[in-house]
Amino acid sequence: MKTLTGKKLRLAHRIYLVLAAIFICSLVVSNLIFQKFFYWNPFGWFNFEISVGLLPYPVTFLVTDLVSEIYGRRKANDLVLAGIFASVFSLVIIAVADVAPAIDASPIQDAVFNKVFGATTIAVMASMTAYLFAQFIDIQIYHFWKRITGGKMLWLRNNFSTVFSQFVDTLSVLLLLCYYEVLSWEQFWPLLLAGFLFKMLVAFLDTPLLYGGVFIFRRLFGLKMGEEIKID
Repeated sequence: MKTLTGKKLRLAHRIYLVLAAIFICSLVVSNLIFQKFFYWNPFGWFNFEISVGLLPYPVTFLVTDLVSEIYGRRKANDLVLAGIFASVFSLVIIAVADVAPAIDASPIQDAVFNKVFGATTIAVMASMTAYLFAQFIDIQIYHFWKRITGGKMLWLRNNFSTVFSQFVDTLSVLLLLCYYEVLSWEQFWPLLLAGFLFKMLVAFLDTPLLYGGVFIFRRLFGLKMGEEIKID
């Protein structure tokens, strides 16, 4: 654990805040837009039927892996807890907005607003439950492999932790959404397969981004392989 001082410490704090902002924004937005589904067929290999809510969600796992690598397990766990608080707070705001009656001149009437955000409460609760398990699993597996490999083989801990935790997340969310009839059980297996394959593909694709971020931070703060920053 490397202790920073002066400008380097302030810079490390600011970067952590930016990463936290990206993480929280990606998490909250993914819960708000999940009801729209689309098809994606990369290179004609597989026809993904997925929610647009999945588009920002993998960013959260990339950020937690980056924070885990540079700032350590505790700061990554702090990020997860901040995400939970932000999700709950967003629920409160949406609930108040849903209850407030629309005026006649409002471009968006109550029925439309409720149709778009009406399932958000269940979706966010389902997402938070799954997210809580998945993110903590991701962090634990990541640091397990980091300890086993002595800080080497970054690609291994990134992909092992993300792929497993993403499966837990996808499975948990779909089980809860189908149980509460937000989605039909007929959609369960197709969405599970498409969602997991999509997340696994993204996990492989974000490995170069993780390597790039870790390389920049190690050069910026003079870190050795496997060394972490102490910013408390």
